[in-house]
Amino acid sequence: MTPHDHGAQARSGGRPLLTVLQQFNAPTPRTNPYLVQLLAALAPLVRVRFWSLRTALLSRYDVVHLHWPEYTMRHPTVLGRLLRQCAVALLLLRWTVLRTPIVRTLHNLTPHEQGGAVERWLLRRMDRMTSRWIRINQTTEPRAPGTDTALHGHYVDWFAPHPQAAQVTGRLLHFGLIRPYKGVEGLLASMADLAEPDCSLRVVGNPASPQMRALVEAACTRDPRVSALLQYVDDPTLAMEVSASELVVLPYRDMHNSGTLLLALSLARPVLVPRTPNNAAVADEVGPGWVFMYEGELDAQVIRSGLAQARATRRAPMPDLSRRAWSQAGRLHYRSYLAAIRQRRGLPAAGVTPSAPERRSIDSRSR
Repeated sequence: MTPHDHGAQARSGGRPLLTVLQQFNAPTPRTNPYLVQLLAALAPLVRVRFWSLRTALLSRYDVVHLHWPEYTMRHPTVLGRLLRQCAVALLLLRWTVLRTPIVRTLHNLTPHEQGGAVERWLLRRMDRMTSRWIRINQTTEPRAPGTDTALHGHYVDWFAPHPQAAQVTGRLLHFGLIRPYKGVEGLLASMADLAEPDCSLRVVGNPASPQMRALVEAACTRDPRVSALLQYVDDPTLAMEVSASELVVLPYRDMHNSGTLLLALSLARPVLVPRTPNNAAVADEVGPGWVFMYEGELDAQVIRSGLAQARATRRAPMPDLSRRAWSQAGRLHYRSYLAAIRQRRGLPAAGVTPSAPERRSIDSRSR
C-alpha cells in the first residue's frame, strides 16, 4: 500500500471511505509525534493523502484538513514565497469552485511568527472558507460555522518502548524547540537569581535562531549549574532527559495548547507553567500534584515555590490521561470530516452518520 493510500482498508461498519488531504508530509523519524499518532488513529477510518501543493491542486479528495496553514506559504526566499502564495491563491479558488470542505485544527490561535500582508490576507480567506474547526482543548473559544472538540492525545504509548533515567534531585528541565515565545530568557535569568546550590537547569532542544543558541550557551558558561543539549533530540534521548528531571519548567509567554506539557505528563513528570484557562483545565483533569501554576512573570521565588510544591504534594503514580486516547481522537476527527461534508452541502452538521445515498455519493468521489 502506497503512502497516498494509507488507510485504504477503512471501509467497515457501513462507514463511507473518505479521502482526506492532510496538511503534513509523509512521516519521517523527525515528524511531530502528534501527527504520526493522529495518522495511525485515522488509518482504520480514512484514506490519507499527504500534502504538497501539486497534490492539493491536482488530486481528488473529499476533505482538506489544515493544521498550520501559514507554512503552506513560507519559503526562505522572496521568490519562493511569492510562488507559494500564488499557488495557494489558486488552490483557494479550486476549493471554492469544487466546494471542498475545509477542516482546521486550532493548534494556535494565531501563528507564532507573523508573515507579510499577502500571507495574512490568504489566511483570513482560509478562515472564512473553513467548514469545521477542531479544538484540542476544552477552553478554546468555539468558532463559526461549527467547532468540535478532540482533546490532544497523550504520549504514554509513544514513549513506552524507551528506557527512563533515574530522577536527579533538584534538576529543572526546559525542553522542545527553543523559540522566543517560550520564555527561556526569563528562565535563565531566574536561574541566575536562584541561590540553591542543589538546583540545576537542563535545556534540551534545537534553538530556533543563532541568537537563542548564543543566549543559552552564555548562561552555561556563566553558571556551572546550567547545562544544555542544543540539537534535535530523538525519542530515546528525550525520554531519558525528561525522566531525569524533578520538575519541568515551561514559562511560555503564549501558552494555549502545549504538546510539551502533555509529553512531560506522559513521562510522569510534574510541570510548572503559567496560569492559563487550558493549563488550569489540564491540572483538574490529570489530578493533584502534576501541574503547578504561577501568576505573572517567572522568577527565582516562583521556581523555588514550584519545586517545593512538587516535592510536598502527594500524587498518583501516573497522571490521569484516560480522556486522551488516540483511538477516541481518530473517531472524533472522522465525525468532524463527515460534519464538514454535510455543512458544505447545505445539510445540518448534527447527526453526522450519513444515509445510504450519501455514503454512495461520498464513496464515488474518493479516488
